[in-house]
Amino acid sequence: MITAIVLAAGESRRMGRQKLLLPYGGRTVIEHIVGQVLDSEVSQTIVVTGHDAEAVKKVLLGRPVTIVENARYREGMLTSIRRGLQEVHPEAEAFMVVLGDQPSVTRRLINELIRGFQASGRDIVVPLYDDDTGHPIIISTRYREEIMTRFDDTGLRGLIYGYPECVHRLPVNMPEVLRDMDTPEDYQRELDALAQGDV
Repeated sequence: MITAIVLAAGESRRMGRQKLLLPYGGRTVIEHIVGQVLDSEVSQTIVVTGHDAEAVKKVLLGRPVTIVENARYREGMLTSIRRGLQEVHPEAEAFMVVLGDQPSVTRRLINELIRGFQASGRDIVVPLYDDDTGHPIIISTRYREEIMTRFDDTGLRGLIYGYPECVHRLPVNMPEVLRDMDTPEDYQRELDALAQGDV
């Protein structure tokens, strides 16, 4: 059982408006990403909101997801991961961290990562493209308590660097794993890729 934690709490400062609610493929960015997760082999989906929590929650109503709010979202991404971890099903073997501003991530990629995790025998799987690691990442729930209590200064990088022997860098032919969406230029790039059928 794999749980997805979708991070949807950020302030979108560099975008100048709430990027998760921007139009993308006939839906909002966050609706599209959650849709890809729900269409994948993930068993449980948790969405962690923060800034504009009510607006994000409103567009996701009716979907089979658990929506929780992180009151400490201004303190960084790790607080949202921790908030999501509180809701992960006790029987989950691992959780996947999915960025809410990575609309080019597809269910095919998600499924490829899940299969890579299951086949590798490693506790942590990160996608590798052109020698760079990206997102989403999968982490065994055996690290749950450690994540809840450590890595305040480093985030999940501290976990990954702390256990190199437990990390599987899974080569993928998908440059999308390196792309998120912070600025208006990033958003236009994602719209162009969608229009060209590159997603």
